[in-house]
Amino acid sequence: MQSVSVPESSTPLVVVAAAIVRAGRLLVVSKKAAPDVFYVPGGKPDAGESLLEALVRELDEELGVEPLEPRFLAEIEAEAAIERIPMRLTVFEARIAGRPEPAAELADLRWTSGDEPGLRLAPAVRDHLIPMLRRSGALG
Repeated sequence: MQSVSVPESSTPLVVVAAAIVRAGRLLVVSKKAAPDVFYVPGGKPDAGESLLEALVRELDEELGVEPLEPRFLAEIEAEAAIERIPMRLTVFEARIAGRPEPAAELADLRWTSGDEPGLRLAPAVRDHLIPMLRRSGALG
């Protein structure tokens, strides 16, 4: 697990997301609140909701898709791009059923190899997830 230091008094923001890779490219999304920053799709679990339940709900709400065979990939500790507070991001690898279309709070989506000029990726994606997926050979 890659991480940054989180002060003991801070409770990190808990977030779950999906690493969805097709043809060597990762699905990333941007939010209406920050349309120029791209993340992996997912969100915060509701009270009493497991991480996988939250992932299924978030992918349905935001993209209209269902994760297929989600498998734990990594837990990443980094700074949340919008909130600028410590975040614990649990990432599951998954394929999806359906064609993703941005809905709810999403502004846009795209498929990326992670090195397109001008594409602004959230720190957890840029510094941790993209390098991990490249090392595994998942990203082209």
